[in-house]
Amino acid sequence: MYRKSIIVSLILIYLVIIAGAVVRMTGSGMGCPDWPKCFGYIIPPTSASELEWTPEKTYEKGQVIIVDETLRVAKTDFTTAEAFNPQNWNGYDKHDYAIFNPWHTWIEYVNRLFGALAGLAFLVMLGAAIFKERKRKRILLSILAVFLIGFQGWIGATVVYSVLSPVRITIHMVIALLIVALLIYMLYEASVTTNKFKFDKGFKTGMLIAIVLTMLQIVLGTQVRQHIDEQVDLVGYAAKNLWLNNPEITFYIHRSFSIIVFLLNAWLFMRNRKLNLGHRSFYWVVLLILIEIATGVLMNYFEFPFLTQPIHLVVASLLFGIQFYILLTANKKENLKKAV
Repeated sequence: MYRKSIIVSLILIYLVIIAGAVVRMTGSGMGCPDWPKCFGYIIPPTSASELEWTPEKTYEKGQVIIVDETLRVAKTDFTTAEAFNPQNWNGYDKHDYAIFNPWHTWIEYVNRLFGALAGLAFLVMLGAAIFKERKRKRILLSILAVFLIGFQGWIGATVVYSVLSPVRITIHMVIALLIVALLIYMLYEASVTTNKFKFDKGFKTGMLIAIVLTMLQIVLGTQVRQHIDEQVDLVGYAAKNLWLNNPEITFYIHRSFSIIVFLLNAWLFMRNRKLNLGHRSFYWVVLLILIEIATGVLMNYFEFPFLTQPIHLVVASLLFGIQFYILLTANKKENLKKAV
């Protein structure tokens, strides 16, 4: 049950990453301007009329309406009269964003729904560690995982409150990758595999560097995308063409690092084969890097074709996870322990 709960948690975290990438691609980050509810609803509205003030309508405490392009929050449960009474409402004090788009709202809502399901899976995992495994290390790791998913939720709230601060978006992504790494370690630690890998210090060091570079590439990629989104907000969709003709220095760093990442992983692939280290998962690393290159080229030269951005981000996240798993299997002490 413990291992199964880890697997489910890992799948849900990747679904959250996928949903987050779609949110970013569609510009739906402010689809729900409040947190954890969406316009004050557990299930968000589907039309703008649901957010308009209506006479003789019952509102519950915390429900949100849009009045004069501002958000108003119901102070308590009440039924409206014939005229609008501002005394029944509080202004929303987190930000002044008050735009409703049903598509954006429901895309962001699905993202949050996956996050909530992941949180439940983490609690089940903690319960399995406490009542089934009863091993101190696994209990502590599960507690850490629950803490991180809770912290991730809080960071997600601050992203909304800051109206999509680039720094907080990047932190949000980095924490997601740290959670992925933790879950993969927990799954590996709980496994009873008898796979034997040859230890090579050069390969292990190279894998560690490769993981750091992958993380750095993801961070740089989020910054590149943020700049494009800002330009689109200023001058419209045509800004993508303007940006591609005159990109920032971050783009050149991101592109240059991709060459280093490719060469380093190519060297690791050849070393794995030459020394017969047994890391068959590295074929997936090669495939994912090729997909990363292909989607990067498409975005740069063909004006961001549909789905290339989320594919680019999700594949990078999968690459990070597989690289981290290979690093675990490349550890000499872990190999000895698993072989015993």
